[in-house]
Amino acid sequence: TEAVGLYNLGQTCCLNSLLQVFLMNIRFTRILRRITVPSSPAQRRNNVPYQMLLLLEKMQCGKRKAVHPTDLAYCLSEHRMKLFVQYDAAQLFLTLWNLLKKQMKKPELVEELSDLYMICIQEHLACQKCSFQIKSNSTMLTLPLPVLDANSQRLKTLEACLQYFFLPEELTGQNMCFCQQCGRKTPFSQSMKLVHLPQTLTLHLKRFCFERSSHTHKLSHSLPFPQELDFREVLTENQWQADDSEKATWQYELFAVVAHSGSTSCGHYCAYIRSLTECKWYCFNDSEVCQVSWDDVKCTYGHSNRNWRETAYLLFYMKKHPQ
Repeated sequence: TEAVGLYNLGQTCCLNSLLQVFLMNIRFTRILRRITVPSSPAQRRNNVPYQMLLLLEKMQCGKRKAVHPTDLAYCLSEHRMKLFVQYDAAQLFLTLWNLLKKQMKKPELVEELSDLYMICIQEHLACQKCSFQIKSNSTMLTLPLPVLDANSQRLKTLEACLQYFFLPEELTGQNMCFCQQCGRKTPFSQSMKLVHLPQTLTLHLKRFCFERSSHTHKLSHSLPFPQELDFREVLTENQWQADDSEKATWQYELFAVVAHSGSTSCGHYCAYIRSLTECKWYCFNDSEVCQVSWDDVKCTYGHSNRNWRETAYLLFYMKKHPQ
């Protein structure tokens, strides 16, 4: 009864795919089931967590192959989210998450939601002329991973993308920073260090490339990603800022893939999700849901000569041994 589809209301394939990823995550639905139900009918109609909970219950009762997410779509439109337009899955994921967090009234649920999804990174800036340094922590919902390096060469694996994201960058020329100790602009070294990883880790493969001509094209080359990912093996010691107890939980299993097919101007999204109760992979393509194999999921690695084929865009990994 878990694998239930969502009817497309008109260019809602991106929304449907992300809703399936949220609602197939048992840790997320445990939070969702404990929300405070709004008191008035008007508040209930406009409350995203409540409407998502109603949709979950509708999907879990009966034996329908698919349900209509109409009430939730209407609710989202009341929060200035346009319907019947194409969305970027990474941007829509952030929009949905922010609405969920904003409308969950219980502080403990907001904290649990953040623990479930938020990544903590330390940005490190160091003057190359003196000992002046700036360190600041920030949180992000997804790790935006480039699939090309600075020379526009293709990165060949997910691990290579992660390593490249955390490589130090030299800020020289027009990119120099003002050093308080030197009293002038100097070359700086900028680096990112990993501080904390959440229960559900979201990786955004930056497949859509923006050119100076304002034209956008899709990078569809093959980029393999593993079923299991251990950050202690991927990153070097100078790329993290975490204690041993934190690093002990950095082993992940692939949970879901949101894949994009078609071009940037005319595309379609679907989701491949591993059921946490059955340990089986399913493909959620709007109202059509079918069980698939790992070989089917691997077809989303990409292919340079087949831009119209499904290509992984968002990867969701789940901790193997959560604390």
